[in-house]
Amino acid sequence: MAAPSPRPLAIPAGPAVLDVLPTLEAALTGRSPVLPYAADAPPPSVPFHDPAELPDGLAVAIGTSGSTGRPKRALLTADALERSAWATHQVLGGSGAWLLAMPAHHVAGLQVLLRSLASGVTPEVLDLRDGFSVAGFAEAAARVRPTSAAPRRYTALVPTQLSRLVDDPAGLDALRTFDGVLVGGAATPPALVERCRAVGVALSLTYGMSETAGGCVYDGIPLPVSRVHVDNDRHVVLGGDTVAHGYLGEARLSRDAFTVDPDGVRWFRTDDLGHFDDDGLLVIDGRADDVINTGGLKINPGVVEDAMTRHLDDVLDVVVLGLPDPEWGEAVCAAVTLVDPTGHLTTRAVRERLRGILPDAALPRRVLVLAEIPQRGPGKPDRAAIRRAVQGLA
Repeated sequence: MAAPSPRPLAIPAGPAVLDVLPTLEAALTGRSPVLPYAADAPPPSVPFHDPAELPDGLAVAIGTSGSTGRPKRALLTADALERSAWATHQVLGGSGAWLLAMPAHHVAGLQVLLRSLASGVTPEVLDLRDGFSVAGFAEAAARVRPTSAAPRRYTALVPTQLSRLVDDPAGLDALRTFDGVLVGGAATPPALVERCRAVGVALSLTYGMSETAGGCVYDGIPLPVSRVHVDNDRHVVLGGDTVAHGYLGEARLSRDAFTVDPDGVRWFRTDDLGHFDDDGLLVIDGRADDVINTGGLKINPGVVEDAMTRHLDDVLDVVVLGLPDPEWGEAVCAAVTLVDPTGHLTTRAVRERLRGILPDAALPRRVLVLAEIPQRGPGKPDRAAIRRAVQGLA
């Protein structure tokens, strides 16, 4: 008998998100799969698919961020989600109460709800309908109530949220009350990670995506139910119990991206480049399609972003990308937000302040100050929108 097809599930913002917990609990039986979407958006159409291709125990068809084109729906079974929640709690030190601080129709937010179901503790919810604020986070953090069976306190954030919190005394105090703070969704500047840990934030840097039920590598180490290797082309390949069973209605893409080895282990080949450092920890070097080829030299945007956040104190957030250039092939360009929104930053000033820190080829040739970085998901920059904005400088 074919598995049932997923039904669209509207995920509200704010405290009303808790109303979907019974439906998610039913989805974890593997008999009532759902397709989450934001309640303030039109209901999605369920892609045409062969029911025979749906995995047994399907629980959730979760949207990808669409970084390489149109979004897809990764097929996650109840077992994959439950194993992910179990492994996360194992690594963090045990079950706990969670604060939901991001939209729950994306995998990172959805996982906070699912981990809460696993802990048996209703999560506290940060109301983001009017945007993220430090004061709102601090108030919500104070309401998190662990239990004797789930005695620890956890939350999950994106780098921009983390940066704003650690820069504010009230935000930092709230962060320090958590036994574990997960940060992921986008590249987290190493300088921010170092600063948080230096001031006592119990930070875990996570790496994963919808296709792996969210984070499956913590601080460079795969979860107990996960595996990782880097192939000959430097692509990161993730495997184990949390890997999806393909994409809904995308048989060809599923065959291209997912494999199963003779031992039955599922693998997903990402579009990220990486390597293992001297301690055997996974290091993400960036997306394969983000590498900038300027004047015949290949520039990793992450290196430039790290230098800008480390050495330009007025820069709050930065995204570096390459744009077509008649002389250089591609020009290194940067979009930034500033600590002081009324501040000013010129391309010339950036180049002068970074000269000698970065190779000349990596110095940005265009810098655009934005009020905020466009997003296509929690913490994920919308590079297409940023590219259009920076191109407007030409």
